[in-house]
Amino acid sequence: MENTELLDALNLLEAERNISKEILLEAIQNALLIASKNHFGKADNIEVTIDPDTCVYHVIARKTVVETVEDDLEQISLADAQAVDGSFSIGDVVGIEIQSKEFGRIATASAKNVILQKIREEERRAVFEEFEAKRHTIVTGIVQRFIGRNISIDLGNADAMLNENEQIKGEHYHPTDRIKVYILDVRDTLKGARIRVSRTHPDLIRCLFEEEVTEVRDGTVEIRAIAREAGNRTKISVWSNDENVDPVGACVGVNGARVNAVTSELGNEKIDVTAWNENPAMFIEEALKPAKVISVIADSDEHTAKVIVPDYQLSLAIGKEGQNARLAARLTGFKIDIKSETQARESGEFDFLYYDEDDEYYDDDEYEYDDEYDDSQEYEDSEESTDEEYLEGDTDSIGQLEDTEESSEDE
Repeated sequence: MENTELLDALNLLEAERNISKEILLEAIQNALLIASKNHFGKADNIEVTIDPDTCVYHVIARKTVVETVEDDLEQISLADAQAVDGSFSIGDVVGIEIQSKEFGRIATASAKNVILQKIREEERRAVFEEFEAKRHTIVTGIVQRFIGRNISIDLGNADAMLNENEQIKGEHYHPTDRIKVYILDVRDTLKGARIRVSRTHPDLIRCLFEEEVTEVRDGTVEIRAIAREAGNRTKISVWSNDENVDPVGACVGVNGARVNAVTSELGNEKIDVTAWNENPAMFIEEALKPAKVISVIADSDEHTAKVIVPDYQLSLAIGKEGQNARLAARLTGFKIDIKSETQARESGEFDFLYYDEDDEYYDDDEYEYDDEYDDSQEYEDSEESTDEEYLEGDTDSIGQLEDTEESSEDE
C-alpha cells in the first residue's frame, strides 16, 4: 500500500526546491535510525528499508533467538520467535518490525530535525550549483533593499550583493527596479550561496552584445578587446570569422538598433564599435575613431606608437580629459603619443608628409615601425587587469594621461 502523503510531499519538494527524491529518502532513512537510537539507546541491529516507488518504509530490529533474554532489543526468546515462525531455533536471527509511532517525543523531534537539516543543505547546494554555472554571465535581478551604500539584488532563488564600487557612477537605483548584472563570484557558505555581481565589469558589455547580436552569440563575430569607463564610454574591437559579414555593422545594427539596445541598458553609456586589425598601426587608427588620423607609426616590440592628426582633430583625438586616447591605449595595449600635424612638422620628425592640390594628406609609408620616440603627449595603458582584480573591486582607471595639452570637449 502506498504512503500517498509522504510520496506527494517528496514529489513536491523535488519539483519546487530541486532536491532529488533519492536524497530525501536517504534523509528519512537516517532520521529513522537516529530516532531508534534515541528511543532504544542504540541502533546497531536496526535496519530501515524504504520503497522508492511507494514510500512505504519498515523499521526492522534483528534479534537473536536465545533461551534466556538479557537484552530485549537484540535478543528474543525461542517461544516468541516460534510465534512468528515455527521454524526458528536457538541461534537464529529474527526480524521484528518496530512501529515508529511508538517512538517518544524527543526521538520524533530529533528525526524531524535531521530531515529539515538535510533539506536545507540540499537547497543550499542546489542554489550554489545553479549560480556557479552562471558565473561570468549576466542575469536579470530586482533591486531589493539598500545595505549602506551596497544593494541587495533579488535573483529569484538567491540574493546577490552589488557593492558600491561595482555600481555605475551617476546611475540611481530604486526598489523593484529590474537591472542586468554580471556575476563576479559565487561562494558556498553556511548561510547559503554568497553571490557578488557587477555593473561596471567590461565583460558585462560582452554579454549584452551576445544577447543582442546573433552573430556574436553564434561566434561569427568575435569581440577581441574591450576598454571601458563605466557609465561614460566604452570602446570595443570586433572581428568577423566570415568575410561576408561586416563585424562593425553586425554589432551596430540597422539604424544603430543593436548598439542602442545595449547603451539603453547601461544608462546611455556611449559605445564605440571599431574593427580589430592584426596590423597594430591600423588597429590604433581604428581605436582613435571618431578622430581622423594622418599617420601612425607603431613599434610592436615596445608597444608604443606615434600618431599624427590634423590640427582641428587634436582635441577630438585626445577626448574630454584624455578619455578617447586613454581608452584607445587600453584597447590596443599600446602607449600612444599623439601630435597635431603642426607639432609634427615643427619637430622635424615627419617631413615625409605633404599635401596634394586637394589638401589631402599623404604619407610615403603611412604605417611604419620606428624605434625612436619622444614623450611629448602620450597615453598609456596600464598592466592588464585580471578577473581577480575585478573581484576585489579594483575599478581605478588604467590609462594615464602624461603631459597633455589642455583637452576640449569630445565631439
